[in-house]
Amino acid sequence: MNKVTFSEDLCKGCGLCASVCPKKIIALDREKLNKKGYHPAGITDQSKCIACAMCATICPDVVIKVEKE
Repeated sequence: MNKVTFSEDLCKGCGLCASVCPKKIIALDREKLNKKGYHPAGITDQSKCIACAMCATICPDVVIKVEKE
């Protein structure tokens, strides 16, 4: 299975990753704050990930890691 992981404590919650995800499975966690005080991004349904890595490519802080099966 493809896997996407986020370094939540480094995320500044810009939402760019969510805007480019073709499967629309990335969202900001509005109920959580990271160490920097931002709502971090995360994946909502890992099983739908196609490992296109568009999220990791657009992330200005390099907090996303994509692993293909």
